[in-house]
Amino acid sequence: MFAVIEANGRQLKVKEGDVVRLDSVEGDAGQEVFFERVLFAHNGKDFVVGSPLVGKAKVTARVIRQGKGPKIIAFRYKPKKRVRRRYGHRQPITELRIEKIALP
Repeated sequence: MFAVIEANGRQLKVKEGDVVRLDSVEGDAGQEVFFERVLFAHNGKDFVVGSPLVGKAKVTARVIRQGKGPKIIAFRYKPKKRVRRRYGHRQPITELRIEKIALP
């Protein structure tokens, strides 16, 4: 069984037991999070396609940890001038374990 959900403006294909990393989602470690924007689902024999959403479908996930992603370094400069700027960014992420996919 798998489903395609929309979370934080992105579409993800998830299965029960998967561990996914998303941009920051509210919740502490161990807390349950629900995704109700299910676009597509497959329960082993039937495909359920939403238009645009599958009604009353829900994906339950548990927050494993809140953290930060890898560091991204950007560098700007202007040639022939003494202008240089180096800066970094680490995106806050949430690691989730998909526990249950409930279809109508």
